[in-house]
Amino acid sequence: MNPVELAAAALGLVNVALVARRSLWNYPFGVAMVALYFFVFADAKLYSDALLQIFFLVIQLYGWWNWSRSDRVDHGVAVGRLSNRARVFWLVGTALASACWGTGMASFTDAAAPYTDATVAGMSIAAQILQSQRRFESWVLWIAVDCLAIGLFWSRGLHPTAILYAIFLGMAIWGLFAWRAKLGAAR
Repeated sequence: MNPVELAAAALGLVNVALVARRSLWNYPFGVAMVALYFFVFADAKLYSDALLQIFFLVIQLYGWWNWSRSDRVDHGVAVGRLSNRARVFWLVGTALASACWGTGMASFTDAAAPYTDATVAGMSIAAQILQSQRRFESWVLWIAVDCLAIGLFWSRGLHPTAILYAIFLGMAIWGLFAWRAKLGAAR
């Protein structure tokens, strides 16, 4: 087993648990996790996911900044929902971006699973941005990402990461319910 992958997975567990609890302390763990996963995914020829880690590093820093300035509710950050119009925008935009990225990866690289990898990457980008903005809908996207990523990573021999994403799936469901319970308190 790859020790870098195992370390990244452990950092990821702590990160997501702290996000579900709406704790600002999730960000140091998230920054370290994405730095390690860049190398794990590049080595597995999952280039979309490797490049995604660079984006995640930037968005982790943005989220840290945004969450540090947000209102607090019950020892955590306040959360909100998207409008129906915004949901449609995010859904269509994510689907189009994922399809375009997958086509590029299929055409110009030796990516192992270009369309699946691009879909995981595209949905992850949308989910991370929405999470950085403290939007409830981020959890719905994370659940979809986790379901797709489990099979992708397992198929590429990234078994600790596939197991991590199975755990992330349970944690995302927990986060969804935890954040839904706090929506009323944020109003």
